[in-house]
Amino acid sequence: MEQTAIERAVAAILFAAGEPVGASRMAMAAGVSEDAIHTAAQSLMSRWNYERFGIRIVRLDDAYQMCSSGEMADVVTKALETRKPPRLSPAQLEALTIVAYYQPVTKAYIEQLRGVDSSYAVSALLGKQLITEAGRLNVPGRPILYETTPVFLRTFGLTSLEELPPIEKADIHIPEGQQLQLPEVSKEEGTV
Repeated sequence: MEQTAIERAVAAILFAAGEPVGASRMAMAAGVSEDAIHTAAQSLMSRWNYERFGIRIVRLDDAYQMCSSGEMADVVTKALETRKPPRLSPAQLEALTIVAYYQPVTKAYIEQLRGVDSSYAVSALLGKQLITEAGRLNVPGRPILYETTPVFLRTFGLTSLEELPPIEKADIHIPEGQQLQLPEVSKEEGTV
């Protein structure tokens, strides 16, 4: 398959999907290598950016998604009569930061770092699809673990979590003899 045909296939798949699609899935569908998909997607991204096209392709880890360009936001909003999404409150932003840097984490860990109840913040982040449940910790009570989603990456303009700016991570001290060894994480059933 020639390069322009691969680019057309990538554009068609991403347009039809409306959500992130993995490079491996597109490669399988088009019958080409993943490298060919990455090359085609990068070519489209560069060309559409240079031409100030109204559509962009964004990379999210090893997946791609088509979206409207930021400079067209006002026109798209007016045409679709959508409202701006609500902003994150300081509490939600703190909780999201903890999840992003320490994931997967429990709500109790978020609360320990923040020093306050974080039930509402976690619920709001789940509702906005910025975080998701990532299984359960294999300890008594089996608390839910949370991690960020591709929506988080897209919202903050990141291609992967490695692009997060470095921070000095909190060093939480637990008295001697009470140090917990984190057991294996389990996904719904069984231990991973």
